[in-house]
Amino acid sequence: MIETPPTLTALTTYLLSKVGRDARAQLADRLARKGLRLWHMATLAALVDFGPHAQRELAVRLAVHPSDMAKLLDELAGRGHVARERDPADRRRVRVTITPEGRAALTALDAEATAVQDAVLAPLTADERTVLHDLLLRLYDVGGLGEV
Repeated sequence: MIETPPTLTALTTYLLSKVGRDARAQLADRLARKGLRLWHMATLAALVDFGPHAQRELAVRLAVHPSDMAKLLDELAGRGHVARERDPADRRRVRVTITPEGRAALTALDAEATAVQDAVLAPLTADERTVLHDLLLRLYDVGGLGEV
């Protein structure tokens, strides 16, 4: 096994990036087996957590280019996970809602994400996982990463 330079492993940011990259790759692999990507999961999660959205507002919320959002929604609609219709209040807007199939898909994707999380965090106790989550959430919130 090739040893990583101690100068790098002394950097918390390096360790965060390596663990994060590995976790993301594991999750991406599990989602790909279901024919989906992390952006699909994020879109379904936003619709469950925040309710129906105008297509453009959903793109802003998730920081996705509007043309990419249209493609994501085409893929999700093709699977029956979302429905799109003209907003009766403003016919120029497309309103996106999650379907029961989309909710079921998100539940399955969440189980995959939880399995990856459990595997990545297996060396930690339940208390250590809570502390790690709380610290990362604080960094996420203070760093403005939770804002679009």
